[in-house]
Amino acid sequence: MRAILAIILLCTASAVGQVQAEPSAETIARGKALTEAADCASCHTADSSKPFAGGKRIDTPFGAIYSPNLTPDRDTGLGAWSDEDFRRALREGVAPDGSRYYPAFPYPSFTKLTRDDILAIRAYLATLTPVHNTRQPPELRWPLNYRVLMRGWNFLFFRPGIFEPDQQKSPEWNRGGYLVTGAAHCGTCHTPKNMFGADKRGQRYGGGLVQGWFAPRLDGAERSGLKSWSVDDIVEYLQSGRNVKSHAGKLMAEVVLNSTSKMSDADVHAIAVYLKDLQAGKREPVVTAPPQAQMADGAKLYAHACVACHEADGSGAPRIYPPLPGNANLQSADPSSTLRITLDGAETVTTPRAPNAGSMPAYAGKFSDQEIADVTTYIRNSWGNVAPAVTPGQVAKARRER
Repeated sequence: MRAILAIILLCTASAVGQVQAEPSAETIARGKALTEAADCASCHTADSSKPFAGGKRIDTPFGAIYSPNLTPDRDTGLGAWSDEDFRRALREGVAPDGSRYYPAFPYPSFTKLTRDDILAIRAYLATLTPVHNTRQPPELRWPLNYRVLMRGWNFLFFRPGIFEPDQQKSPEWNRGGYLVTGAAHCGTCHTPKNMFGADKRGQRYGGGLVQGWFAPRLDGAERSGLKSWSVDDIVEYLQSGRNVKSHAGKLMAEVVLNSTSKMSDADVHAIAVYLKDLQAGKREPVVTAPPQAQMADGAKLYAHACVACHEADGSGAPRIYPPLPGNANLQSADPSSTLRITLDGAETVTTPRAPNAGSMPAYAGKFSDQEIADVTTYIRNSWGNVAPAVTPGQVAKARRER
């Protein structure tokens, strides 16, 4: 009997020790790396002096939501959460009080993370400085302001479950797949959505609209995807925000700055290997040649306003002024990103690997809707590029969404 009691006491002490054990430095470092891969800072930081404290407005087609506080503040952050609370939020989209999150929080991707990695993220977030910050309630249209409806959404569109490695692929490919489909949640922006805000089935990584910008295709589409990019091209783009093919703009520039430029070389290369292996999905649209008059008018505007930086042949200055021939962003079926850059101008993101800056002036106040439609159509259909013509109505819509 004494032996049995001794064993029970030892097991109990061991269990208590495990519960109370502090996360190792290695665990916290892994959590930090995964937090950066997930780009948590971009969505959960409204005030740069209060990182991860939440409150940032995120606009969706259904209204606005405000990101929660990820610091260990006990009243407004994660300080009072248990490990199980955190796991359930990331894997199931369920808050500690049982309410359902909206999928602007990418739990449909985070569900693919292992329990150990989820707890590593929590361990890292627990090291942050606590910040008391109460966020605003969502501003969603009726009836979506009732979270109970998310039960139905989850039933129809949410498929929980961790990433399952493909035994026919390399360990590096599987690491890239785990990051792309899980922590990095690339499909959240780069997959088109249906009328309910869920991914369109069969169009994974086929490009999608996000806050007035078009996140381009990541599959192997010939004109508007990554077919012409090498693994090294993808790596350079993710690490520096630019390469000989393109530059990161606005929302993607934030991802590069806060996430991919901070990731390890091995993880970025794994992501590139996985993306480069994606086969082309939906066929690119058959394009009718734009009217000759529109191309001629666009050519005149290009010669007047664009040649100085982009050159007559569109070659630009790679890694400073992006080249236009063969540019996948330019040839996207949806011209939203090109229109936003033309209207608002652009600043090249600077990173440790690419510290030199470049800029493009805004033309919203200089050109009419027709003129911007003409010059955009011209660059989307010159030097071998092929893309649908742009209309003044599309430009007017882009102006309204700025």
